[in-house]
Amino acid sequence: MPRSWVNWAISQIEADFQRSADTHLIKLDLPSLPQIDIYLKDESTHPTGSLKHRLARSLFLYALSNGWIKEGTPVIESSSGSTAISEAYFARLLGLPFIAVIPKSTAQKKIDQIEFYGGRCHLVEPADIYTESARLAQELGGHYMDQFTYAERATDWRGNNNIAESIFQQMARERFPQPRYIVMSPGTGGTSATIGRYLRYQKLQTELCVVDPDNSVFFDFFHSRDPALVSDAPSCIEGIGRPRVEPSFIPDVVDQMRRIPDPASIATMQWLSGLLGRRVGASTGTNLYGVLQLASEMQARGESGSLVTLLCDAGERYLDSYYNEQWVAERIGDVAPYRDALRAFGQTGQLQEPK
Repeated sequence: MPRSWVNWAISQIEADFQRSADTHLIKLDLPSLPQIDIYLKDESTHPTGSLKHRLARSLFLYALSNGWIKEGTPVIESSSGSTAISEAYFARLLGLPFIAVIPKSTAQKKIDQIEFYGGRCHLVEPADIYTESARLAQELGGHYMDQFTYAERATDWRGNNNIAESIFQQMARERFPQPRYIVMSPGTGGTSATIGRYLRYQKLQTELCVVDPDNSVFFDFFHSRDPALVSDAPSCIEGIGRPRVEPSFIPDVVDQMRRIPDPASIATMQWLSGLLGRRVGASTGTNLYGVLQLASEMQARGESGSLVTLLCDAGERYLDSYYNEQWVAERIGDVAPYRDALRAFGQTGQLQEPK
């Protein structure tokens, strides 16, 4: 039968999912916030080490169900690294060729992981990843996965064990089971779309706060709704932020947005790594800094409640960049003022923004 291979492929992905437990929800111990609880959904524990494992699984199932991927179809993806790692994993699971079109600046550890799963890396300038991906797919008779277009529609936002449903199930026995805020940063916009839609569909009062790094257009687009916005420089925080407005970013499901300076992201990444006793990536620093801003404001207003954010990936992928002081000094700048602010926050629960 024509669909016999597709049936087999979907069964392989479903079996792989059954072998994987849900990711952990980590509660931070912050005595300076006695009436506010902060949690991190640890997406680094997926088989491919990041939040993008969920997206890659959904994208493969979506493409298979649409008839876009068949036996032997080459799969091509434009990515900053983490999605490509996860897609390479699923391509190998199905015996498919995989090519990752990634920026030349992508961390070497990510390139190594893509190649470990059998993928081939095609390094280009950041602005060229879209056109090169489409060109390769046409040239090879393959399928361009195009996460930036399909991320928001490939995941079932109503439930089906998506990340939002998982968060609320794990929060059920906590002191404040319904979070005041869920905070996350956008790469494709797919996860924020899933969470924002789920909150509305389930009639929950939790607000979605999306935090954007420097050199990304999502924050400006949220306020202006100008889809033609572009940035001349790429984001320095791998995996999040985009130089153009991506089709998968749905601003109307977002309650508020904040821009987080890159030095704040790096300082918070370092601060959290010290609290957890293990390294995390810079996008997690972006997420958590937004959480700490909100927590500080809640405490100043005398409010209580919980906040949840995402631990997107582990820091071992960034030993040559975010955990290299010379690299940080050259690419990010002085993070010391934010380190000082976080140190004071740990004592007072009030975050004083550096001037």
